[in-house]
Amino acid sequence: MNYPQIRTLQIGNDWFGERQGGLNRFYSELLRHLPETGVNVRGMVAGSNSVERDTAGVVTGFSSPKEPLIRRLLAARKTGTTLLAEQNTNLIAVHFALYAIPLLGHLRKVPTVVHFHGPWSAESGVEGHSSLSSRVQKSMEQLVYSRGQRLIVLSQAFQKILVERYGIPEDRVRLVPGGIDSARFNDRLTRQEARIRLGWPTDRPIVLAVRRQMKRMGLENLVDAARQVVQKVPEVLILLAGSGPLSSELQQRIAAHGLQDHVKLIGRVDDADLPTAYRAADMSVVPSQALEGFGMITLESLASGTPVLVTPVGGLPEVITPFAPECVFSSTETEVIAELLIDFLLGKRTLPSSERCRSYATDKFSWPVIARMTRDVYAETLG
Repeated sequence: MNYPQIRTLQIGNDWFGERQGGLNRFYSELLRHLPETGVNVRGMVAGSNSVERDTAGVVTGFSSPKEPLIRRLLAARKTGTTLLAEQNTNLIAVHFALYAIPLLGHLRKVPTVVHFHGPWSAESGVEGHSSLSSRVQKSMEQLVYSRGQRLIVLSQAFQKILVERYGIPEDRVRLVPGGIDSARFNDRLTRQEARIRLGWPTDRPIVLAVRRQMKRMGLENLVDAARQVVQKVPEVLILLAGSGPLSSELQQRIAAHGLQDHVKLIGRVDDADLPTAYRAADMSVVPSQALEGFGMITLESLASGTPVLVTPVGGLPEVITPFAPECVFSSTETEVIAELLIDFLLGKRTLPSSERCRSYATDKFSWPVIARMTRDVYAETLG
């Protein structure tokens, strides 16, 4: 198939090398793989001057994310206008609505694709931000999304949100799932070797939850479920990797339940060690309670050869059900989480093998596959 020449400006949030997160990882990986499909990319993010140097000029950090909002927006407008002119951009790809607001005039003139990574305003509301703040954020999202000739979602769950919450016509929405660097997450260590490298126990079943420690992630339910799990599997060790505003509350909850020997907060795992951490666990768990559009950590775990159990929230079951429906909890309730964990830990149910996990992640979600799907949407937008 012949494609038009595609010259994109990719508007992101933060740079993954400076601030980790699912959106930021997706953005950096997509920009790395799109050129292999013939798509020219220039990017802009809130980041330091080092971003441009570290990406050989592909991505520009227009402002520190710590700068006051008005300064960031003014800097985004200046940088975006310059980059659009430099390469005669013929398509704008928006990954974060806030930093597209200063370029709304250009979004009216240049074909635009919006990558919908989640309802920013709704996520803020769940985390306790003011209703006024959430309404302002939704208004900004609405302005940007309405400019998109095409909107790319990670899951059918996110498509439903776009259509019902933001009034986007369904025929403008395209589904392209998240991607995984399958080679990076396959470090070829045995589970025992991975545990030795990390200094983890080699004689206990280990359940790993890699999560930003925030309200909607369901970690409180996982800690509560651990009380029941420990009664049936007293040697179990549940490791909570990550950080966030909920960390202190989680630690207090663990202590209140007397689970200090069974549930441990291990802090943020360095990105270089993440594949080893997944590989070291017998299984990982994603106990999300709300607004989980895709769940990149599911692919990271599978690509590492480690089965993952997920709650039936958002796009999580869309990823796991075609592969291992037995690994999807029937609800988000504590008792349900505990029961399924116990069944797998005691061998009453059989987990998918490491080989099956890796094959599924690689065949369906490797970045070259996802980059080609994204290019096809861009090409469709340009006609």
